[in-house]
Amino acid sequence: MTFRSVRTIGLRLPGVEEGTVYGTPALKLGKRMIACVASHKSAEPGTLAVRTDFEQRDMLIEEAPDTYYVKDHYKAYPFVLVRLSKINPDAMRDLLGAAHRLASAAEHDDKKKKRKTKLTTIF
Repeated sequence: MTFRSVRTIGLRLPGVEEGTVYGTPALKLGKRMIACVASHKSAEPGTLAVRTDFEQRDMLIEEAPDTYYVKDHYKAYPFVLVRLSKINPDAMRDLLGAAHRLASAAEHDDKKKKRKTKLTTIF
């Protein structure tokens, strides 16, 4: 799998746009990154960083360590590293769908906070 095929899958999700993060190709939902080509030197070549939660990341790595991994630089962030040469399109579709749901929920929470802040400043 290549970033081009990841892009094709990701751009089918509602509201997802192509952009860059730290100079590398990325998929975003609003301001939230869903996935990007891993740019930190600790990541293996041909690696994608995908938004996830920590519990799912641990589960993915435990179930398929040849496909999923994490390096120290990424441990504090809710992302899993994916070896593109090891993942199949169905698994990537599922992974990007889950990342989209997480980013969408975070965007929704941000909008609620902004509305609440506006109401608080009015009163």
